[in-house]
Amino acid sequence: MTDPETIVIIGAGVIGLSTALCIQQSLSPVQSVLLVARDFPSDTSVNYASPWAGAHYRPVPGSSPQALREAGQAQRTYEFMKRVAADEPGAGVKFIQGVEHLEAPPNEYLDAQSVLNVYEHLDGFRHLTSDEMPEGVKWGAQYISYVVNSPVYCAHMLRKFVLKGGDTRQYNLANIKEAFSLASNVSAVVNCSGVGFEDPKSFIIRGQTCLVRNPVSATITRQNEDGSWSFCIPRPLDGGTIIGGTKEPHNWDPNPSMETRARLLANAKKWFPFKPESGGQFDVVRDIVGRRPAREGGMRIEVEELEEGKQIVHAYGAGGRGFELSRGVAEDTAALMLEKGILREKAAL
Repeated sequence: MTDPETIVIIGAGVIGLSTALCIQQSLSPVQSVLLVARDFPSDTSVNYASPWAGAHYRPVPGSSPQALREAGQAQRTYEFMKRVAADEPGAGVKFIQGVEHLEAPPNEYLDAQSVLNVYEHLDGFRHLTSDEMPEGVKWGAQYISYVVNSPVYCAHMLRKFVLKGGDTRQYNLANIKEAFSLASNVSAVVNCSGVGFEDPKSFIIRGQTCLVRNPVSATITRQNEDGSWSFCIPRPLDGGTIIGGTKEPHNWDPNPSMETRARLLANAKKWFPFKPESGGQFDVVRDIVGRRPAREGGMRIEVEELEEGKQIVHAYGAGGRGFELSRGVAEDTAALMLEKGILREKAAL
């Protein structure tokens, strides 16, 4: 009797964990899954971005192939998160009011069809009228969005994966091919490593946010005249509020800037509806710096054929949209594996 086939998944970020759960739904009895990662949800590292994420859903209009692909993945994730919020109250997902205020809207926001392509599926979506928008805002919208307590959600997914029979191993891979040696009879490796392995198209986007204890009732995103963005994202299950943020490609500085913190909090005081009892002051829990794993042209989702029938399935490079795209990416990755025969059968759900 031959050993069962092992599928190794690299990475325990939101993409890796979502993909692991999706793959488990399609395993044949002769296949098992091993999740290998440098960092797991109980760890903290500037390179392990998922637990640091503010994690809310905000559509991104666009007409490029990447934008349209991501719009579809985001829409499927939105519908999936509805089920999670309803059926798994401990998962750390909640649907609340989402608001956007843009002072200098890019052209994509001025194209009605482009906006409809990514917003019309959202519950309660409508454009704000001019008298509803704050001074200086040129484009506004509101809709029902979801917010995620990211460390809780990642831990929740890992627990589900283990309870469904998945194995885990904490290991820092030096080379992706090393993964084929981490278990017996490894038939395929799924690369959800974030930045990939020596991919010249991959790069990091440094983000700095601030976690405060002050509660807020909605998730609000504001684009400033200079093109920078500010947002507040309440974390469910009394997880405080994330105030952000910055997007700094290729900036490797791991240290939070106190000047940046002061700017983020000053903007939040001006623009976001914190309760009057806050008195304009913020109870800061911590400053957060994370490296979002981005990739030119968007995520890489494809199968790489190696010698002797070995295969690597790539699914990495989500940048700052890991949570927003997570379930859609996981479904696309599992579907690709079924198509290529890496997963043997579609199990009854």
